[in-house]
This record gives sequence, structure tokens and C-alpha cells, in this order.
Amino acid sequence: MPPKKRPLADSNPKNQKNTDSKKRKEGNEIIKIFSWNVAGLRACVKKNCAEVLRNSDADIIFLQETKCDEFPEEISAFPYPFKYLLPSKVKKGHAGVAMLARKEPLKISFGFGEEKFDEQGRWIHAEFDNYHIIGTYVPNSGDKLQNLPMRHEWEKNVLKKLKELDKKKPVIFSGDLNVAHEEIDLKNPESNRNKTPSFTDQERQDFTNLLNAGFIDVYRKRFPVEKDCYTYWSYAFQARPRNIGWRIDYFVVSERIFENVESVKRFPEIYGSDHCPIEMNIKI
Repeated sequence: MPPKKRPLADSNPKNQKNTDSKKRKEGNEIIKIFSWNVAGLRACVKKNCAEVLRNSDADIIFLQETKCDEFPEEISAFPYPFKYLLPSKVKKGHAGVAMLARKEPLKISFGFGEEKFDEQGRWIHAEFDNYHIIGTYVPNSGDKLQNLPMRHEWEKNVLKKLKELDKKKPVIFSGDLNVAHEEIDLKNPESNRNKTPSFTDQERQDFTNLLNAGFIDVYRKRFPVEKDCYTYWSYAFQARPRNIGWRIDYFVVSERIFENVESVKRFPEIYGSDHCPIEMNIKI
């Protein structure tokens, strides 16, 4: 195992509270959140990633599967004063998440308190005056579903954590959740059911449990019958040009703030990764 590294941040260290909250009172402003699994930040930057992120004009950007220990220069130069990068401690060049923010969080946390998951570089949690927001990259269950028990344990821990946070402030939960919840969320449900990661009964039930606990899948709630609205396409078999895809990237919010959502979008026309970016505007 490589030596442990601290998450990289341009501001507060792990779990440090900032008491000067008067400078960051959001009130009920509209914030734009942009999330993208970049499938390797350095590789994506060599394509169009930096331009896409710059043009997003988001207040908060979450990135998944960053696969790097430092921000590329192009990202470091962005005019976001608060940047956080959490690499994997257990496998170099694997997983990793990042957050870029215009406003300083009251508190920033890396992981949810379970070491074997936290060291994988999959969870960034920021607390603001009116809400909690999390960017995550959920573990894949494996080509032969060999990691499904571990994945189920992850989901149980996540549900417990989100319910705890939701008791204090509403929650925005975003990122690559690695599950197609309903048949409408992938092109070929029958050939993938219980054979392919992200579409097993267990993973789908775990996501149902999350929704039953008082959370809402924003995109599906807004567009309940929309088909072919995917966010991930395999590089094989010309899947993206043929739109043979999966919707596995999400914004999930506490029920009590769903009505504050102004818009939610996906950008299938944006390449650079096998995922496309997603965006949500919410008044909070």
C-alpha cells in the first residue's frame, strides 16, 4: 500500500470549521452545481475538459474518477478560490474526487467515517449555512459482481450518513452513483439484469431505500417518463453514437428542497469522457 497522503485543498484542512460565517451567508440564492465523471482528469484536460468546466459558470463543480494526486495546471488556474482534491490512498491512478467552489464551506470532510471506504477517495462533503452537499464516486460492483457485498455495505453506510445529515440541514447528493435505478434508465435492461454491475436487484433496491428515506432523484422526478436520457456510454460497440447508454449520474436532494430546484440538465453533446456532465440549479 502506498504511503497515505492528505487530501489536497487550497483552503481548510480536513474537518476544520470556519467560524467567520457572516461572509458566506447564502440566504436563498440560486446556485449552479455541475458534476462530471471525467474518467481521468489529466486525460480529459487534454481534450476539452478545462474549457467545459470554465464555461459551466457553476458555483460548485464536482468531479469524479479524477485519477490524479494533484490538479493539472489548467484546473489550478481556474478562478475558484476553494479547490479540494481527494485521491485514492490504496490504488494510485484509481478513483478520486474533486470539488471546486466559489464560496468557502463552513466545513469540509473527506469520507464518511469508514476507513476502508474513506481511503479509496470517493466522498467529499461540504457544509454551508443552509445545506450539506456531497460529491461522490460510488464503487463499481465488478465485472463478475464480485464486489457486490462490499457495494451493499457502502450503500448502507451512505444511507445512514445522509439520514444523519438530513436531520440537521437539507442534503444535496451528487455524482456517479453507479446504478441505473429503473428499466427506463438503461437501453437494454433485460440483457443486463443481475448480470452487469449497476443493474442488479441489490443495487436498485439500495437506491430505492435511499428514496424511501426522504430523498428525491431530481432528474427522474422532473422527467418521469423520458427515455434515452443517459449519462454514460461504453467506449465499445459505438455505444455513444447509437445512444446505447445508462443513466448512472445523479442529483439527489432532500424532499423538502425539491420544489426549490430551478432546472436539471445533462449534456450528452459534451465529450471528453465516457460520461457526460450534469447540472442543477437550485434556490437554497
